Amino acid sequence: MPRKDDPLESFNRKMYAFNDFADRVAIRPVAVAYRRVTNPTSRTLISNFFANIESPITIANDLLQANFPQAFKATSRLAINTTVGVLGFFDPASEMGIEASPSDFGVTLAKWGVPDGPYLVLPLYGSTSLRDVWRLPVDSYFFDPLDIYARNHDKPLHIEYLPTLAYLVTLRSSAIDAEGLLEGVYDPYIFYRDAYRQRRLYRIYRGEPPLEVIQSLQGGDELDDADQLLREQEQYEKKQKPSDQHEQPPSH
Repeated sequence: MPRKDDPLESFNRKMYAFNDFADRVAIRPVAVAYRRVTNPTSRTLISNFFANIESPITIANDLLQANFPQAFKATSRLAINTTVGVLGFFDPASEMGIEASPSDFGVTLAKWGVPDGPYLVLPLYGSTSLRDVWRLPVDSYFFDPLDIYARNHDKPLHIEYLPTLAYLVTLRSSAIDAEGLLEGVYDPYIFYRDAYRQRRLYRIYRGEPPLEVIQSLQGGDELDDADQLLREQEQYEKKQKPSDQHEQPPSH
């Protein structure tokens, strides 16, 4: 069952609808065009490059969390991939068993006991929460190399923002592969909301959240509510079937 503690749902749904419209008419077409002029190998190399550039965000927040082993691990990844991995285009650190474990200021606040607060959808940004929203100004201003570069350069036509835009395009492009998950979803807003909460939970606990935390994330355990959700899903799926579903197939 989806959680029901969404006091900003009315506002969030309006922002979700706006973001969905903006994505369909402007953002997704750019990502699709990017995929048409690249192949999976080149996209992987470019994604590796940007992930390596953004790794100082993880290192800084690991230090703020006093998680020094993880900070050392993230620093090792940065050093290895920048050198052996040719500026981060390749990922030899993962092949050496040093896996990525991203972190941010929202995770840092969670580690120090700040509750997540209500779910929040921001225009053009998307899902966040009252706690996680603080990672936008803090990580961007203090730790994000792309943002720091853009802020400290003033080039014609503002091309100093091109690296950041390229990074955002790669992120949206990678999400296209997961769009099939929305097929048949009864309420996409709830799907995104709960998927965001689950993703944040697993990031906070480095992929191993305690069972009681998972149970609290799932909301109430009322069987009647679960049955109602299943009935709504079944009704939705029936509406999606073609009107000629009862026609007999031609005989051979």
